[in-house]
Amino acid sequence: MKLTYKITKLFLVLFIVPSFAIAQVDFNKRPDDDLGNVEDEFQEYFFEALKQKGIENYNRAVDALQKCLNLNSKKPVIYFELGKNYNKLKNFGAAEDALKKAISMQPDNEWFLDELYDVYYQQDDINNAIKTIKQLVKYHPDYKEDLAALYVREEKYKQALGLLDELDAELGISESRDAMRNDIYSITGNADDRIENLEQRIANNPNNEDNHLKLIYRYSQTGDRKNAYKAAKNLLKAKPDSKFVHLALYKFYLQDNKVNDAINSVKIALSSTDINADAKAKVLKDFVAFVAKNPKYESDLIDITTLVDDNKDAQTHSDLGQYYLKAGDKVKALSNFKEALKQDPNDFKLIKDVLLLQLDIKDYKAVINDSEHALELYPAQPILYLVNAVANNNSEKYKRAINSLEMGLDFLIDNPNMEADFYSQLSIAYKALNNISKSEAFAKKAQALKAQQ
Repeated sequence: MKLTYKITKLFLVLFIVPSFAIAQVDFNKRPDDDLGNVEDEFQEYFFEALKQKGIENYNRAVDALQKCLNLNSKKPVIYFELGKNYNKLKNFGAAEDALKKAISMQPDNEWFLDELYDVYYQQDDINNAIKTIKQLVKYHPDYKEDLAALYVREEKYKQALGLLDELDAELGISESRDAMRNDIYSITGNADDRIENLEQRIANNPNNEDNHLKLIYRYSQTGDRKNAYKAAKNLLKAKPDSKFVHLALYKFYLQDNKVNDAINSVKIALSSTDINADAKAKVLKDFVAFVAKNPKYESDLIDITTLVDDNKDAQTHSDLGQYYLKAGDKVKALSNFKEALKQDPNDFKLIKDVLLLQLDIKDYKAVINDSEHALELYPAQPILYLVNAVANNNSEKYKRAINSLEMGLDFLIDNPNMEADFYSQLSIAYKALNNISKSEAFAKKAQALKAQQ
């Protein structure tokens, strides 16, 4: 807020200050003695100072302003300009002195006070910043928000909340003030005040859906399920067409074993165009977990997944894959894992899940192709060499299997179980090639490792 407001004031000052300075001189008046020359000289130095400040040459601006003071020390604008240039030079002591001089000559000048406030703010002199901004509040209500922020820094949370309440009453609710309010509540840990504020907002405006949703969330966050459920039902009563309320209601319905109501809420949430994909994924994940424990509702899960077929994300497909895997439906599990992998092709866990399932259903051609592609991405992952070798052994491509196994062993570190699997596959490959001695040697290595487990 402060930065935007100060930019606006900068443009105003650029127009006001020169005219203010010029107004001191009557160009139609015939000069008496050398007074005309003095005024011309003053304006020359003054505009030189503005020019130098404009190109960020603040030291030269100060020099020009000092020459202005030598000619006329009764103009407050000179001290104001000096203060601004000293402020830019981080010479805060000189800036404060110059601005205080300007303010003593014009106590109610907002621009002078604001610049002094900035001097204190940059030095982290909060006490003086607060004193100065209290004088500025009468000029513009936005200064109250700055003052509230300073109160927060001074841990004067009650005063800060009071100002935020005043601003909300005067100007309506804003995101920036709500963010500050929530920061205060988080710092103080005062959940009751946060909830009380939301309840008051709802009482003042029952149709504001956002406040209802925030209240549900806050009650849930504090573990007050009863009031969270009540708040959700109140929102549904106030706004029967609300879609977002079902993001909370389905959980309460599931906990209360109101499964049909829960399914209805899940369907409403997943079919809504207003609810984002991340929230939908969370709803679907929860329902998948519920069906995993209650398989009789699997038909409902199938119906529900069709509602998000067009926008299921990788995580949703992965969760469904895990569900179907636990349910023993390897084909559906593999289908979902593949869909997830399309969206996130570099996810190593997904790559591994797909390859192992393909092995399980004996789709060896797919394992060989997919593992070779995966090795281009992850050439140091031994599991990829192993699954490639298993698929090659089962495809009677024994030399390829041996080559893959020998390469994979170079990357294998401290994994006796996998090492035993490597040796077992080497034994199978060499036996198929009729190299019995090597086959038996690797078989013995595998057995020795398994015996140690």
